[in-house]
Amino acid sequence: MKRRNFLQSSVLASALPLLGFSAQSAPHIIKGNRLKKGDTIGLISPAGITYETNDILIVEETFATLGFKTKRAPHLFDRWGYLAGKDEDRAADMNAMFADPEVQGIFPMTGGWGSARILPFLDYNLIKENPKVFMGFSDITALLTALYAKSGLIGFHGPNANRSVWNDFTVKWVDEVVMKGNQAFFENPKRTGELSNYADRTFTITSGKAQGRLVGGNLTVLSAIAGSNFLPDFKNHILFLEDIGEDIYRVDRMLTTLKLAGMFEGLAGVVFGKCTRCTTDGDYTSFTLSEILDIHFKPLGIPAFQGSMIGHIEDKFTIPVGCLAEIDANNGTIRLLESAVI
Repeated sequence: MKRRNFLQSSVLASALPLLGFSAQSAPHIIKGNRLKKGDTIGLISPAGITYETNDILIVEETFATLGFKTKRAPHLFDRWGYLAGKDEDRAADMNAMFADPEVQGIFPMTGGWGSARILPFLDYNLIKENPKVFMGFSDITALLTALYAKSGLIGFHGPNANRSVWNDFTVKWVDEVVMKGNQAFFENPKRTGELSNYADRTFTITSGKAQGRLVGGNLTVLSAIAGSNFLPDFKNHILFLEDIGEDIYRVDRMLTTLKLAGMFEGLAGVVFGKCTRCTTDGDYTSFTLSEILDIHFKPLGIPAFQGSMIGHIEDKFTIPVGCLAEIDANNGTIRLLESAVI
């Protein structure tokens, strides 16, 4: 292990007992260097296909506007059925980007499906020795959780390079967390001129505050890899979840899968972000989403809330997986207790 990562891990390990963590509840944490203008972003396709040449041109233009250079992975435009190339090739691109000294950050083009297929082919020791900013969401959840579990790398649940809206809100949080390296305070926006916050309000499931390392992402992806050795021990962690286009019974089924896999045991807290287009479609015999969340999370007796700006939405928080944080379920906020980058 590199000296800086050894020192990092040693300091954090000594602090864990004071924060209520056991040595077994989290891997040794490593962090990449914060991104700065002029850095090179490696572009990979670990899951779904990038069909249009214009998509990559728009991505490169976006990163150039943000002050970054870009580097395309060799298999970026490969196609194998509905996947962006063979599993081994997609994994090789990701390994190569971590090994490349010219690359400071790595962004998948898009999610879709396929990230879980490459988990056995990733070189976690290489990644551990070459920590970098790695960011994405949706299907990229499989990679974020595996990197944390297998190497201790703090990755970032944030926008993909393509098919994400790089607006002022989203760019602000990328800048705050991975460029400035601030201990960010995430609070949903309050719309000016409204008597109450309607569109992006949060709802308390169980009151209170909790501290723990953040872990989670897309509910569908997590439930698909539940029980595998590519997930960390969730004890003493704050679980955050999001999804899109799922019937309520499917949300119920997936949460039940996580519960039966033991992933709720010993959790410190829960943040359920946005479940975009997850509705009952007017079926009054159905549970509502809020009812399902109450059914699963209230019995845990831990702080939990719903509605954070995490998910398949235009305005996104950048949430560091593996970073120590505190949630306030009464106010619907997340506060980082350490920088997620060096």
